[in-house]
Amino acid sequence: MKITSVPSVNELIKRALEEDAGNGDITTTSTIPESAVAFGRYIAKEDGVLCGMPVVRAVFDEIDENIELNIKVNEGERFKKGDILAEVRGNARCVLTGERVGLNLLQHLSAIATRTAEAVEKVQGYKAKITDTRKTTPGLRYLEKLAVRVGGGTNHRYNLSDGVLIKDNHIVAAGGITNAVKAARNAVPHTLKIEVEVEDFDQLNEALDAGADIIMLDNMSCEDMRKAVEIVNGRAYLEASGNMGERELSEVAATGVDIISIGALTHSVKAMDISLKFKLI
Repeated sequence: MKITSVPSVNELIKRALEEDAGNGDITTTSTIPESAVAFGRYIAKEDGVLCGMPVVRAVFDEIDENIELNIKVNEGERFKKGDILAEVRGNARCVLTGERVGLNLLQHLSAIATRTAEAVEKVQGYKAKITDTRKTTPGLRYLEKLAVRVGGGTNHRYNLSDGVLIKDNHIVAAGGITNAVKAARNAVPHTLKIEVEVEDFDQLNEALDAGADIIMLDNMSCEDMRKAVEIVNGRAYLEASGNMGERELSEVAATGVDIISIGALTHSVKAMDISLKFKLI
């Protein structure tokens, strides 16, 4: 599927170019001849996992569909410092106008894919899957969750309509876990799963008795998570959550949980160091 067939991505690219170019790239138009042609290379300045070249392609297409982008590293492939990731050829003014928007997205998405791949590697040999959260950059959720998949992770619910997740404030407002699960079960289709966030074993047992499909273990120690796995004994999926980006993931996975959700995959990654170097031809 072409990335611009996703409405949110298409609009994002248009808004990003409008934001960056304003009423025109006055530096480029005043210094570069209108007919000048550029050839450039995207070069990795550190090791990582690539994600976002189709977005770069879409950025250039929005400016000038005649710009050629020859991708050297596929989505999800690892690269090394110094590797050439892609080559671009086209009108120099157009390439320069789209350079920063494309690089911003490429660097950000590659950083997410790289961090996800690192997390997935740490839990190899265990059944636990690495998943993201809704802690995403407003407007970038589709692309950020795509980057998690490219990095080998899985996606949690995309938005609030994807499933029932009863958290602490819902529990308080509903008058307890049992009431909240019962109300949700009566209101939503049978095809939607119901997840409950718990903080201790009393809540865990109440969620089990109420018939929760998934139970989120919030900020529990590895010892408590192991005990929770024993208590549940396969009657519900168990998700480890809460500052997982700062935990030793192999130890968390060794407890026997099914899912490890990490908000840091998307909300606090450092942009991958990738540059575009080009010359006029």
